[in-house]
Amino acid sequence: MIRNPIFAGMVLVIGSGLVMAQGPNAAAAGPAGNADAPSSSSSAETAPAATRPAPVAPKGEIPVPGDKGEVQDKRAFGVLPNYRTADGTAPFHPITTRQKFAIATKDTFDWPSYILAGAFAGISQLGDSNPDFGQGAQGYAKRYGASVADQDMGNYMTEAIMPTLLHQDPRYFRKGTGTVKGRIWYAATRVFVARGDSGRWQFNASEVLGNGTVAALGNLYYPDDVGLSPTMQRMFTQIGTDALSQVMKEFWPDIKRKLFHKRDGNMPLEPGD
Repeated sequence: MIRNPIFAGMVLVIGSGLVMAQGPNAAAAGPAGNADAPSSSSSAETAPAATRPAPVAPKGEIPVPGDKGEVQDKRAFGVLPNYRTADGTAPFHPITTRQKFAIATKDTFDWPSYILAGAFAGISQLGDSNPDFGQGAQGYAKRYGASVADQDMGNYMTEAIMPTLLHQDPRYFRKGTGTVKGRIWYAATRVFVARGDSGRWQFNASEVLGNGTVAALGNLYYPDDVGLSPTMQRMFTQIGTDALSQVMKEFWPDIKRKLFHKRDGNMPLEPGD
């Protein structure tokens, strides 16, 4: 099975993400039954006026992070987690550390991510990479565990931990307009270009250092792929995978609109939808 250091790393990274993703008042709220009932006079003075219903995202969609009042599909093409995509044409609004960890947590624990890990494990088994893992069910289990470890730690490193430390924004800002070539180039190169918390474009150190860190940790649980060359290969494989996923996210709303005759994901959120 996969060696113990990786499980310790996953517990540390994922545990911190779950804590950061919690609302600030989760622990502060006491049981409703213990609260003192307010007097009728104070209730009359503090009763809020009638308000419009709070905006609710339609089924299958989520609020766009940092873009209040807009929603988008939870998953591009129905399977690709889409929690960190934002509208690049909208005014920039920075997100908090808690929001960064919330994005990483959603990306990590969304069910399609485990299917993707299984696909990578299957490809690895077919190619008999890391022969020390063996074949059969046991070999596949080891490869699947390694794939999940790469994926989960990679999400937290590139979307939460490094962006927090380096004051960068982990979101992919969708271009949405222009030529197909221009949009493909833009989407693919965002793995090397990111916005800082200030909104300015800068080198995407979070992507490179985050995936580099996870690739280096892979030396602990890839027995046949230890050293500089395998580490760099793992790092650039993950960066390339992220670039491809951003290209898919860039064009998903167009494909959805043209092929399925459904509206673009980035639309105003209507109260009570």
